[in-house]
Amino acid sequence: MNNIPEIKLGLIAVSRDCFPISLSTQRRKNIMASAKDLPLYECPITVENEKDMEQAVANVTAAGCNALVVFLGNFGPETPETLIAKFFDGPCMFVAAAEGDGDMINGRGDAYCGMLNCSYNLGMRHLKGYIPEYPVGTAEEIAAMIADFVPVARAIVGLKNLKIISFGPRPQDFFACNAPIKGLYELGVEIEENSELDLLVSYKAHAGDPRIPQVCNDMAAELGVSGNQYPDLLPRMAQFELTLLDWAEAHKGARKYVCFADKCWPAFPSQFGFEPCYVNSRLAARGIPVSCEVDIYGALSEYIGACITGDAVTLLDINNSVPKYIYDEDIAGKYDYKLTDTFMGFHCGNTPACKMCSDRAVKYQLIQHRLLEPQDAEPDFTRGTLEGDIAASPITFYRLQCDSEGKLRSYIAQGEVLDVKTRSFGGIGIFAIPEMGRFYRHVLIEKRYPHHGAVAFGHCGKALHSLFRYLGVEDIAYNQPKSLPYPTENPWG
Repeated sequence: MNNIPEIKLGLIAVSRDCFPISLSTQRRKNIMASAKDLPLYECPITVENEKDMEQAVANVTAAGCNALVVFLGNFGPETPETLIAKFFDGPCMFVAAAEGDGDMINGRGDAYCGMLNCSYNLGMRHLKGYIPEYPVGTAEEIAAMIADFVPVARAIVGLKNLKIISFGPRPQDFFACNAPIKGLYELGVEIEENSELDLLVSYKAHAGDPRIPQVCNDMAAELGVSGNQYPDLLPRMAQFELTLLDWAEAHKGARKYVCFADKCWPAFPSQFGFEPCYVNSRLAARGIPVSCEVDIYGALSEYIGACITGDAVTLLDINNSVPKYIYDEDIAGKYDYKLTDTFMGFHCGNTPACKMCSDRAVKYQLIQHRLLEPQDAEPDFTRGTLEGDIAASPITFYRLQCDSEGKLRSYIAQGEVLDVKTRSFGGIGIFAIPEMGRFYRHVLIEKRYPHHGAVAFGHCGKALHSLFRYLGVEDIAYNQPKSLPYPTENPWG
């Protein structure tokens, strides 16, 4: 995972000048003692005024911090503490000390009160601050809040330094991939849109690249004997992998991180000589998502998930219902889900091998074979997908999307991939999300989301929700429990 930021947090304590500065200083030290396992640097300057603020920001910047925890050890100075978020180039978290570590005369800090004015001042100055659900705590509790902030900060820093590289145009009649790019600029994300022909020219220029054999060996090792069904295909796929990696390095420009949104049909396989899915999966495993079908917001969503989890992600179609016979045979009585809580997530073969069952293999893309090759012929250029069942795992299904009006909106739903065979083709798994049927109707359909969704392999809804709120996304939908009807839900069923 070499395409996401590493976070180093700075801890700055602030103190109102009519309160004992020792309250903030000692409480800051207590946090450091409770947060030994976190990437946390202790700023030695306790901020009481604007000059202190300037010195503290210079100190944490020199220390290499790219995110901050601003700690109200007592009531706190409203102007200097909020100006930290203005002068520091990175996300800032604001938290406050709970009482209980001193007497209630000279040892009372009133930080509970100070957080109100801190938030008020941030709003007046139009500054962003990350504030936990309950931002007041003991040293141990604040250390836990800081741990929750790390993945959110990683995503914020990543997005600020991200360029999405696309190779289009987007497929005809494929609205999953069509959305205004206005939302990207609002997030501070850069985009470079290229032609599929540009990619082909670069691919051909990599013919005979001396690094190809090494990549082939790595692919063969990853796939194993049973998974490497088309050894003759490896040099072509290795050539393409090197093409994308070199393009990323040459075109990232002023940005530090990249992801791709590539066109993969109908012209791609016949002109390149293979399907790109397996290569896409390998880059995703390194934290460089490559979304299918020029799905720019799919790539954005995948990258967010990689930053949040520090792990590989994938992009899948919310594809088909689970047949009742599979539900009756393998799910009912074994898992606590209704049939309508389940569905199959599928894509041609872009899910990283590390997230699939052991019998995964490079195969041919059945749908493209039907469309592009003679049906009585052996598959040729439609080979190159990584197929098999996705391994059982907790998951978060989510997406950040710009709608047709140019407004950012999102959804988040936690669930799992069941340990149930799909009996189908492609990279596919049986997913279960509580109340999925209602979520499908009253969020995905009602709010006109496309059929692509990003998948993080873990429960990270809390961090995603915090991130989307920080980014200013007002519409964050989730799979509401049965006791909480959707606004559009028919009360009579």
